[in-house]
Amino acid sequence: MVPEKFEMFRNRLTKVYRHVSKLARKQGITCYRVYDHDLPEFPLCIEIYEDKLYLAEYKRHHGMEDEQHEQWLEECINTITEILEVPVDNIYIKQRQRKPGRLGQYQRVAEEAEFFTVHESGLSFKVNLSDYLDTGLFLDHRITRGMVREQVLGKRVLNLFCYTGSFSVYAAAGGAASVTSVDLSKTYLQWAEDNMKLNDLPVGPQQHYVIHADVKQYLDTLQPGSFDLVIMDPPTFSNSKRMKDFLDIQRDHAELLNKTLKAVVPGGIIYFSTNYRRFILEQDKIEASDIRDITKATTPFDFQGKLFRWCYKITK
Repeated sequence: MVPEKFEMFRNRLTKVYRHVSKLARKQGITCYRVYDHDLPEFPLCIEIYEDKLYLAEYKRHHGMEDEQHEQWLEECINTITEILEVPVDNIYIKQRQRKPGRLGQYQRVAEEAEFFTVHESGLSFKVNLSDYLDTGLFLDHRITRGMVREQVLGKRVLNLFCYTGSFSVYAAAGGAASVTSVDLSKTYLQWAEDNMKLNDLPVGPQQHYVIHADVKQYLDTLQPGSFDLVIMDPPTFSNSKRMKDFLDIQRDHAELLNKTLKAVVPGGIIYFSTNYRRFILEQDKIEASDIRDITKATTPFDFQGKLFRWCYKITK
């Protein structure tokens, strides 16, 4: 690649880093995104997790031989370490490649897991920068997590598709009467339990507990008025062998939301989000008293103009 292209990358990264790092320091944020495919010739995602850096290269047809590509990546890393002042040993590199037919699900890239503890809003979270292509903490939901924390005092909270339970931690820390975390992955449920314990939050059937289940089937078991507030952040698509039916969020979201609304008290709230870029909310099919698009309001400073997800506040 010609030197002029690398100079463009250097200039862009310098400008963006100065801006977002200043805002992060002002807000006391230690985990944030710096760069996300800003230039087409440099399809990288760069995130800071305190003293460590997560670097993901999006899969593409770059036309370079292996040796050329390695040289290109090495030059990128040299530029990144210089501008962000992060030692090479603290950089974790990934190549993101979608599995055929499984949108939104990334391959695991290693067998041995390496975890670190990071902090957000006075809470602790276990992240993995070396073994999974998603780190365990979705940085784009930072504001949404804070909104939940402020609203859950004394409430019964349900976290569907809970992943590693970051919303559950925020809810428990906000004084929720109970937090129920549901996911089909035992690995992520254990991760969620670990995150609760990291924050000295009790896990058990009396207050905060985890449920291993297919969300679509689990919703059918709930009694009306079982919860006051629900978080639902499903994958775009899933066809796990452990599911009775595959999940397609565009096809299924109205049904999922209506089932959830039945389990919520009158006036109860669902925070629903999706990463499906072409998503269209079928508002006329959803049996809610109020639906508000809060995508813009929940977009953090480090994702401005780069966030491809939707977020809604749905009231019964």
